Amino acid sequence: VQLVESGGGLVQPGGSLRLSCAASGFTFSMYVMSWYRQAPGKERELVATVNSAGGSAIYVDSVKGRFTISRDNAKNTVYLQMNSLKPEDTAVYYCYAQHVIIDYWGRGTQVTVSS
Repeated sequence: VQLVESGGGLVQPGGSLRLSCAASGFTFSMYVMSWYRQAPGKERELVATVNSAGGSAIYVDSVKGRFTISRDNAKNTVYLQMNSLKPEDTAVYYCYAQHVIIDYWGRGTQVTVSS
């Protein structure tokens, strides 16, 4: 099983990034997919979740209207489009897959928002 995140990097405030998480080794279309993030000195927090079919998503209040989670079950990939980035969005972003009691984590990708 693998969850491999990509797309992180350094961006100026107000900029955009698109994170991707490529999944393998399990039946991706059966899993609810989420993005979490962890800033230095803070607990890991849920950013966004999309259901298995991709038709429903929820977001933490701090990213509503700026971030969009989506998935392509044909490509076994989940995305996080991040717009209007703020310095407080700086964190390591993790991909998470869950189906009933089974779950998997990716290793994370660093996002730094700074001028």
